[in-house]
Amino acid sequence: MRYLVTARVKPGQRRPLAQAIARGTLGRGSVAGREYVTCMAHARELEDGRVTWVETCFCETPLEEERPYWEEHFDLLSVKDGHSRLKCRHETGEESWACSSCTCTARLEGVLAKRGRAFVPEK
Repeated sequence: MRYLVTARVKPGQRRPLAQAIARGTLGRGSVAGREYVTCMAHARELEDGRVTWVETCFCETPLEEERPYWEEHFDLLSVKDGHSRLKCRHETGEESWACSSCTCTARLEGVLAKRGRAFVPEK
């Protein structure tokens, strides 16, 4: 399932977060692997300082696996379904792990790209 996550960087965590992203170590130890760095590459920072991104998660509880890794650097403000669960092939049972190969993330990231600015500046 796809989630739209909105969070705020915790005080004192912007630099450690930037370093973890640059080194590719954000989320190290998680089954989600480099997904964290990929999420940040597409994340947007809004004018009020909130950061928003698209997250793929197959856990029964949204972000159950990812939450501890994100909460090291962020205060999570909102985790919402990115689209109707009725349209998600994984959620309907039509195709297990369908989120790994569907285009939902790209479409949602396209919508987010029109908001704020890139959270991680391009190199």
